[in-house]
Amino acid sequence: MNAEEAKKKIESLTEELNHHNYLYYQEAKPEISDYEFDQKLKELEKLEGEYPNLKLPHSPTSRVGGDITKEFETVEHKYPMLSLGNTYSKEELIDFDGRVKRGLGTDDYEYICELKFDGVAISLRYENGILARGITRGDGTKGDDITTNVKTIRSIPLKLRTNDYPESFEVRGEVFMPKQQFKALNESVKRENEQREAEGKSPLTLYANARNTTSGTLKMQDSKIVADRKLDCYLYSYLDDANTYDTHEESLKFLEKAGFHVSQTYWKCTTINDVFDYINHWDQERHKLEVETDGIVIKVNSIAQQSELGFTAKNPRWAISYKFKAESAITTLNDIVYQVGRTGAITPVAELEPVQLAGTTVKRASLHNANEIERLDVRIGDSVNVEKGGEIIPKITSVNLESRPADVAKIQYITECPECGTTLIRKEGEAQHYCPNKESCPTQVQGRIEHFISRNAMDIESLGPRTIAGFLKRNLIKDLSDLYTLTFEDINNLQFEEVDELTGETTKRSIKEKSARNIIDSIQKSKEIPFERVLFGLGIRYVGKTVAEKLAQHFETIDRLMEADFEEIVSVHEIGDRIAESVVEYFRDEESRAMIGRLKDAGLSFKIERQEGAGDQLKDLTFVVSGVFETFGRDELKNLIKQHGGKVASSISSKTNYLVAGANMGPAKKEKADSLGITILDESSFRELLHHD
Repeated sequence: MNAEEAKKKIESLTEELNHHNYLYYQEAKPEISDYEFDQKLKELEKLEGEYPNLKLPHSPTSRVGGDITKEFETVEHKYPMLSLGNTYSKEELIDFDGRVKRGLGTDDYEYICELKFDGVAISLRYENGILARGITRGDGTKGDDITTNVKTIRSIPLKLRTNDYPESFEVRGEVFMPKQQFKALNESVKRENEQREAEGKSPLTLYANARNTTSGTLKMQDSKIVADRKLDCYLYSYLDDANTYDTHEESLKFLEKAGFHVSQTYWKCTTINDVFDYINHWDQERHKLEVETDGIVIKVNSIAQQSELGFTAKNPRWAISYKFKAESAITTLNDIVYQVGRTGAITPVAELEPVQLAGTTVKRASLHNANEIERLDVRIGDSVNVEKGGEIIPKITSVNLESRPADVAKIQYITECPECGTTLIRKEGEAQHYCPNKESCPTQVQGRIEHFISRNAMDIESLGPRTIAGFLKRNLIKDLSDLYTLTFEDINNLQFEEVDELTGETTKRSIKEKSARNIIDSIQKSKEIPFERVLFGLGIRYVGKTVAEKLAQHFETIDRLMEADFEEIVSVHEIGDRIAESVVEYFRDEESRAMIGRLKDAGLSFKIERQEGAGDQLKDLTFVVSGVFETFGRDELKNLIKQHGGKVASSISSKTNYLVAGANMGPAKKEKADSLGITILDESSFRELLHHD
């Protein structure tokens, strides 16, 4: 096949596969089998591999993913992505309708009502009928260019299905993960955790909700993973310079004709009462949809009337968002149990009579702390109203006092730890009660070790919660430092019993030779973990990953940090009073200091390691790193700065000394650096600064 023949075949396959993709994903009317589709796609991939210069920008092979994006460029929106005013009240909708009527000086107007999907806002820019850019909402004026990932969403057309389109326009919509796909994703995590458990590894965390998972997926560097997540997108807004369409409804019809996925849930309403009919209909029907919704959007239909009404400083005057009332249910509070966290914090949890709520069975709800119990005046045996905040986290919102049994007693908050019996403490100004017995309280000890071995700390993969629990029960370990005294002989073929909390059944487990070897090797390898992650792994209250990095960079050694007083610690950039007090208190404790001594003896890193030849050339200088670099990875560059005494900040401020700029750096950073007079370095200039004597 010569180049001309290849060109025709590539064009033919591209159009054919895009057509079949549209039939499958948006019309649900496939005309060929999956096998036939895959064979044609492989044929196209082969041809594009042989003739890469002939690949079309709207090629369906882009759907598969595989490109790696090291950093997403920040792009300015041509049309700002404004937020809408919110209301939960139908009375306020009547007020909105009144403002529209007064603003237009007539009652001759219509509304389009649309469901407000709980996804991630996206703006798509099309040039000459081809998808040119996909941009996140960002701050409404600038967002991140995630075009590579957007192209993997099969319901977004790479090329329009009509020839009747403006040269340039934008479309706004909501990217989401369908409910079934989200469920399948968590099922895959559960299956992987079964395998990890068998290998003695710590379990992966289940995804909390579809929206956050969608948001994280869209910002992944590997577009192949994005493609595998099978995201979808509803488009609901059209924008161009010429106001091509007279009404919002006409623009939606164009989007449908052009091949966009437009939800068929929108209505045209001629009165505010029609709007209320729409709300009442979808308040229940929305639960049958493939995506979560949290309200509706009401827009004036006429584009000319939208222009006439204009905008306030923050919102359009011609549109408003109505939020559905959170779904609630009434059930009985059977008991309150108290959970102990790794830092000793006590959290009361309501045990409820199981009740269906937003498609799931709710058995428990957090009561947060003693103040919340007092505020609600909730009592065992009460009939309570339960809601799902954002349709995700159950919470008790009120008590039905009329139905309260006569003999129910007021809740007396516990005074002793439910795990170890130690008297609880509550610091002045804090809502939480704490168990101070951090050395011997079983749940705290287990929680601290689980935190210590976690991925962002010591990353001891081969250990999991069940194995740690077994070690504790057999008295092989008592704290973090004891992990480093374990030997292969200690744990090979070690047997211990586990009791199922729900059934009470006892099962026996043993650590096989391969798992035992993996555990010991993984513990030994963790000695290579740098100081800032070791510090994070200690589990000091309020010291998260970022705070640990700041403290490690500032004090450089654990010895200097241990001897620092409150004033020294609080002087570190972005370290507040509460963190400083917690750090001082932790290192004042003799057992904490003794444990750190044992960890030192085991060979863990408790100082910032300088590379050979590294000095203090960059001491007291603050850098911001942005863009993609030819000879450095971004993390490598940041580590170099830290190795030579410099500090790395995430955003530009008056305290920034240098902006290290690579390719594809967003224009916003450059503008801000220029406005503040900050020196901008390319890779060559950075090297010169680094090696300057």
